[in-house]
This record gives sequence, structure tokens and C-alpha cells, in this order.
Amino acid sequence: MLDPQILRHDLPATVEALKTRGYTLDVDAFEALESRRKALQVRTEELQSKRNASAKSIGQAKARGEDIQPLLEAVAELGSQLKDVEAEFRQVRDEQTAWLLDMPNLAADDVPAGADENDNVELRSWGEKPAFDFDPRDHVELGEVHGQMDAEAAAKLAGARFTLLKASFARLHRALAQFMLDVHTQEHGYMEVYVPYLVKGETMQGTGQLPKFADDAFATTDEPPRYLVPTAEVPVTNLAADMIYAAEELPQKYVAQTPCFRREAGSAGQDTRGMIRQHQFEKVELVHIVRAEDSQAAHEELIENAEKILQKLGLAYRTIVLCTGDMGFSASKTYDIEVWLPGQGAYREISSCSNCTDFQARRMKARVRNPDTGKPELVHTLNGSGLAVGRTLIAVLENYQQQDGSITIPEILQPYMGGLEVITP
Repeated sequence: MLDPQILRHDLPATVEALKTRGYTLDVDAFEALESRRKALQVRTEELQSKRNASAKSIGQAKARGEDIQPLLEAVAELGSQLKDVEAEFRQVRDEQTAWLLDMPNLAADDVPAGADENDNVELRSWGEKPAFDFDPRDHVELGEVHGQMDAEAAAKLAGARFTLLKASFARLHRALAQFMLDVHTQEHGYMEVYVPYLVKGETMQGTGQLPKFADDAFATTDEPPRYLVPTAEVPVTNLAADMIYAAEELPQKYVAQTPCFRREAGSAGQDTRGMIRQHQFEKVELVHIVRAEDSQAAHEELIENAEKILQKLGLAYRTIVLCTGDMGFSASKTYDIEVWLPGQGAYREISSCSNCTDFQARRMKARVRNPDTGKPELVHTLNGSGLAVGRTLIAVLENYQQQDGSITIPEILQPYMGGLEVITP
């Protein structure tokens, strides 16, 4: 959530910044609501002052032996007026809060301006794309060759956009997740956490999934409903909710493996083939909770940690910075990693690493006590995939395929596969 002071004190610049994020603010309506808030705040303070003065005069009149009934009636009337004004004031504040919950984070100054993914900027690339002396198959064809990737069986159980993995493919999927967790905990210093897969609405709101993206969430029929996590970012980041950290307790660095559940609302017809876009998928998620002055450095560390997984697997990739029009709702700056998929002849996203600055922290009331002033300040939150497990599986299958359809297991994964070196059809 944006700091309301930004809108109150620098509205024109904020309006322009929001436009680059694809959000148009109704300035007239916003200013009218803000004028009401100011007027009600002034009226509230006036009535409180009058009531206090009248209450004080009651004691004085009583000491003088005067009739205090008129004063009691006046205080009661002021109290009634104050109650009504305070109720209206809360209503206006609730309307403003609802408005703020709908606004995206502002882009960092160094984020390139642009409308969509075509305006993203490549920062660097790593590795060499594999050269094949045959036409490489995509992961769906490889799944058919091996009989270990079954969309029909999954559809029988759950409907479209699910995939059932079998035998060595299922084990490779598990091995990849275990490998990622080991690297991040043993080499990168993350604390592994196991978190609930169902969370409360407040938890979803804390990281920006609600109310804006309710249509993309799976919810229970409880009242109030609970939500299947769309990413481990939601429960893990909310570990900081309502916290006031001591400065020496930060940074906090967490890693979690969870299934992720998304309706994929608005994506009809996109990536319907194979495992690219599913209602359920596994992800290893990285989360940083840091002081504001450390968030830029933490963002660079986050992307480096995610890239290291691909480097260890020997998979070619490129890293891009997203433009203002392509970033996620809560992000101030986002790096995406796109892995090369020879079966598709294209780079595809495998990780998205975002600095959300204080946007989520303001929603969650996540703070750190400044050691110099003793006052609590909002933390900064960052998150990124390290990596999406299913898409990494796709990348390994397509990049390490042989002409007969067999899959060579990257050497670093072989211990996780019981020493298996090749998956043969």
C-alpha cells in the first residue's frame, strides 16, 4: 500500500507515476474525498475540544453550587454529535484505504518506462544454448516418448491445466526441489520454513493478492474463507506481519517449497500445452525482510541466488529488468530470469525477483526499530523464485535430451537421483 502522505503532498507527480503502472487515478474524486476527510478531522477536533471544555466546566459549576443539568445536556449533545462525526470520519478513511489497496506500488527511478513485455530490457545472459544435430522435442513430446507425463490422467482427476508425473520424471521433479533447497540453505544462508498452504484473507491482503486479484485465487467455502496459497511469498512474507524487529534481527532470509495454486484468470488460451501454465505447480520461494537502506543490495543478492541454480544445472538463461507496465502489482522493481527451452526455441520465465520496498510492510505493519531514534520504521520486503520447479524440470528435459529421447541427468543432480545418469524411454 502506498504512503497516503505521498498522495496528499505530491499528488500530480504521484498521478503521473501511477500512469506508468497502468493505473489512472480519478483525481477529482480523490481530492473530494480528501477534502471531506480534512473537514471531518477538523470538526472532530473541534467537538472534542468543546466537550472537554464543557466537561471541565461541570466540575467548576458543581463546586459553586450551580445547576449543572444544562451543562450535562450540552455535554451529552456534543458527545452525540462527536459520535456521528467520528463514524463518518471512519467511513471516509475506510473508503480511502480501499482506494489505496487498489493502487499498485510506484516504480523505482531506474525502472525502464514501457507498456508491456516488449519494453523489458535484457541485462545479461549466461551459458551457451545446446546445439543439436536433430530437431529437439519439447517437454510434452518427451513426456509421450517416456510415458511419464500424463495430462489425460490429471484431467480425469482434476480437469484441465494439471499434469501427473510418473516414475523418473516424478523423481527428477522432487530431486530438483531438494537440490534448490540445499543450495539456498547450505550456500546462500536462508532459513528453510514449512508453511501452511491455506491462509486467511488478511494474509493474502498483506502481500497484495487481495482485494485486487481475488478472481485468481482458490478459496474455501468457510466464512470467512481461507485461500490456497498462490505462492509461498504470501505466508512467508507475512511472518513479519505486526512485528517490530530489533535492528540486529535483520535481515531475515527465508526459503520455502510449496505447491502454488492459481486460477490463471484471464489466461484462457495461453500456454495450454504442457506444464508451462498450470493451476497447481511447485515453487521454491526466497523471501528477504530487510531495513530500507539494505533493500537494493538485497535485491541484487536475491537475483544472484536464483541465477546460481541455473548455473549449477548448466542451463542457458538471460536476466531482464521489467518495464513499468509489466511489473507485478506489489513490486517497485523486478528482475526476471528466462531459461532457454530448445523444444520451443525461446526463452521462458523461470524466476521473478521483486523488491516491494515498504508497500507490503505498510499493509502488514511490519517494522524495525531504528537504533538511532528508537522509533519503529517500515521494513522492506523482497521475494523471488529460486526456482519454479516444474519449469526447471521442463528446462532439464529439453536441454539434456538425446536423439533417441533419453534424458541425461546433470551431474549435480545425480546424487539426488540415486546415482541415475540417464532416463531412458
